[in-house]
Amino acid sequence: MNTMLSLMTAAFLAAGAAPTGPAADAAPAGRAARVGPVPDTVRLIEMPEEGSPFIAFNFWVKAGSQNDPAGKEGLAALTAAMVADGSTRTRSVREILDALYPMAAGYTSSVDKEMTVFRGVVHRDNLEAYYGILREAILEPGFREEDFERIKARTMNFLERGRRYNRDEELSKELLYWMAYRGTPYEHPEEGYVESVASITLDDVRSFYDRYYRADNIVVAVGGGYPGGFARRVRADVDAARPTGEVPRVPAPEPAMPDGVKVLIVEKNTDATAISMGFPHGVTRADPDFWPLMLVGSWFGEHRSSFSHLYQVIRERRGMNYGDYAYIEPFPLGYTTQQRPVNYSRRSNLFEIWIRPVSLTSPTDLHDRALFATRAAWRELDRLVRQGLPDSQVDRTRTFLRNFSVTYGSTVSRRLAYAVDDAFYGLKPGFLARIRPELEALGYGDVDAAIRRHLQSGNPGPGILAEEEEIARFPIPVEEDDITIIPIDEVFQRGR
Repeated sequence: MNTMLSLMTAAFLAAGAAPTGPAADAAPAGRAARVGPVPDTVRLIEMPEEGSPFIAFNFWVKAGSQNDPAGKEGLAALTAAMVADGSTRTRSVREILDALYPMAAGYTSSVDKEMTVFRGVVHRDNLEAYYGILREAILEPGFREEDFERIKARTMNFLERGRRYNRDEELSKELLYWMAYRGTPYEHPEEGYVESVASITLDDVRSFYDRYYRADNIVVAVGGGYPGGFARRVRADVDAARPTGEVPRVPAPEPAMPDGVKVLIVEKNTDATAISMGFPHGVTRADPDFWPLMLVGSWFGEHRSSFSHLYQVIRERRGMNYGDYAYIEPFPLGYTTQQRPVNYSRRSNLFEIWIRPVSLTSPTDLHDRALFATRAAWRELDRLVRQGLPDSQVDRTRTFLRNFSVTYGSTVSRRLAYAVDDAFYGLKPGFLARIRPELEALGYGDVDAAIRRHLQSGNPGPGILAEEEEIARFPIPVEEDDITIIPIDEVFQRGR
């Protein structure tokens, strides 16, 4: 098996061979063919909800960390932070906060591989005052030196301390992506490397903004109870404030599959280990196979849910750790939420297993427990690939998702964000509208066929004890030369 594994005292990434040939390219019988990518002509997304007291905004800049220049990794994220957390040409940060506070409103930014998004929501009674501030922030940023020094210092503190010493669970996932996408624009973490961010200047930020925050490269989305014509007014404001011009598109990443199992171990004094493992796959929401893989991923490792099969095997039966989950799309900041993240659309994804965290129970057993948990998860994946998903579990998971997916679009802001993701993938109708019909249309054969095309392996009673003996013997085919060990102080130093 070709696999990458990422543990936090060990980062463990498992990458499998990408499917090729007619079987990989053909749509399942009786199902829709792949939907094409979003056309560049999409400029305005309107989502009116008459009667809603709230208006949500979403400005999608078609650029992300993949657009960072070499040696300036983290520039897209730093630029977005300057826009969302800095002054405007006419207002200081303090003036902005003082104005927003009585509205109980604000705005935030997020930067992923391919997307920079600014989101905000306000009550309709404060729409004009709020929009005046938001418009200035995005279209007339101040880019003041004092803001730059503050935000850059905050970023450096995160890179040198927070990322390495605060959230081992997130770090293990970031290391997994770093291993999987070496040599591609997806390789570096969105926040960048220590040395690269240290080299970024305020002129670099201004240049990135001027190059990528162009009218043709910004999609405006407005949702909720806004007055007639308001969304078109916002679009017109962007067109009037920002120049036009072509922005070069970055080719989709083509991650190279490793030869065998690759293991990265991070040396750190700790009493718990986070483990990530996975492999690239080529399925996005625009593919027919997304829906059976979504069902399989939910059954195997629904996020923060006891419904998860891995959760039952590792936590419930053995009490080894807090959570055991699996994903077919990126799920950053999973420790903060149970809801699926929005506006992390990508043209390449990983099948990812996240084990969080495995703690020691005696002074010397952490490595043994981490290895056992890794074997247990890998063994369950191997069984899934070899045996498929029983029809009864397909029906059970379909019912679970039919009900649980109602929470995906729980706010006007999330519904609007999903509409932006739909534009990225070219989905009509959109994701929220398609979940139930697509799941209902799945046949048992569709699920097993998707597993074969895209996945690869890798108070107890007598039955549990026998199973644990089998897990303890389950082989992980890794050679010594395939293991890399780095000290925590060198994690995400550029050039590692």
